[in-house]
Amino acid sequence: MIPRHIADKIIRYAKEYPIISIVGPRQSGKTTLAKALFPNHTYLSLENLDLRNRAANDPRGFLNDFGTNLILDEVQRVPELFSYLQGIVDMNRNPAQYILTGSSQFLLMEQVTQSLAGRVITFKLYPLTFTELFRYQADPSFEDLFRKTYETRKPIDQQQLYELMWQGFYPRIYDRNLDSYKWLENYLLTYAERDIRSLLNVRNLRTFEHFLILCASQSGQLMNYASLSNTLGISLATVKEWISILEISGLIFILQPYYKNFSKRIVKTPKIYFVDTGILCHLLSIRSVEQLKTHPLLGMIFETFIVSEAYKRFYNLACIPPLYFWRDQTGNEIDLLIDEGQLSFPIEIKLSQSYNTNLKKNIKYWMNLTNNLSKEGMVIYCGDTIHEKAEPIPCVPWYFL
Repeated sequence: MIPRHIADKIIRYAKEYPIISIVGPRQSGKTTLAKALFPNHTYLSLENLDLRNRAANDPRGFLNDFGTNLILDEVQRVPELFSYLQGIVDMNRNPAQYILTGSSQFLLMEQVTQSLAGRVITFKLYPLTFTELFRYQADPSFEDLFRKTYETRKPIDQQQLYELMWQGFYPRIYDRNLDSYKWLENYLLTYAERDIRSLLNVRNLRTFEHFLILCASQSGQLMNYASLSNTLGISLATVKEWISILEISGLIFILQPYYKNFSKRIVKTPKIYFVDTGILCHLLSIRSVEQLKTHPLLGMIFETFIVSEAYKRFYNLACIPPLYFWRDQTGNEIDLLIDEGQLSFPIEIKLSQSYNTNLKKNIKYWMNLTNNLSKEGMVIYCGDTIHEKAEPIPCVPWYFL
């Protein structure tokens, strides 16, 4: 098992809460992590039909028979258990009695909100970050993430970067040395057939598959609900519902525009990003690393990789990612903003392997806006040297972060 950076946070809070919930996309490593962190707990998978029927038909008897110190995998499949779990932990507040995992964040979170509020702490586990894959140490704190640089790391050349983005970061691909393209193909088939059909009444699965492909073509760009609606011939309400399900299921996330604006003329439409670039490349029909190198959306795929890396690493700190972007109506844009309250940290993401001063022009423009107090930022690029390290806006190789 590749060590997960969120593990320390789970262990810490497991001493304070009777129920621990780990949610996230399918195959992100939830079950493996739960078993590793709680080896003395009894593992029960509610994918098992016999166990599921037993739990649904007699939830009180099920819990009484197995006792506490349980890992209940795919617990959202038996919502009848939640009210009984509430009663048990109200009588006995011992920590970490139950570890709940679930792939469908929507169903699990709905039940948690209704029955277990105040009794459970929830962690979101996503596919690997590159820092986990390379066995680097976890980010030490909120303040260090994407600010602290690690210049002693072994260089990662451009070919290896392309391979990483194409393969994606699902743990099973690396744990078992699998053919990533075939695994991702099967993953998407399973996701569409199993999860989406259980969450939505999708009458035409091909329409939904086409919807996924169109969403992939928009990764890193402003969400265009109307375009999706017109192209697919479905209502705007349906598009928004499907986008919501993709987000809740952990396949995509939505990056909101920065509203602490210094001008009224800003873009207020959010952006869509895929959590995993392997899934993104597969949906874009990129069948090899060589095809990726010449793909017209290569720059957006790299931006998706960096933004999703920040997104996953904030969740690994058990923090809601304070991430935004900024764009005005004249086209000036900051790719990524880390909101720090009074100040924000602007980041520009560039595929370029060469440094020039124009890489930081958007950050300088943004910093010069009236009433903007932020004085530091960063350019992330694909070179191998930090430029202007002592300056307010250094240019830093992506793998130093």
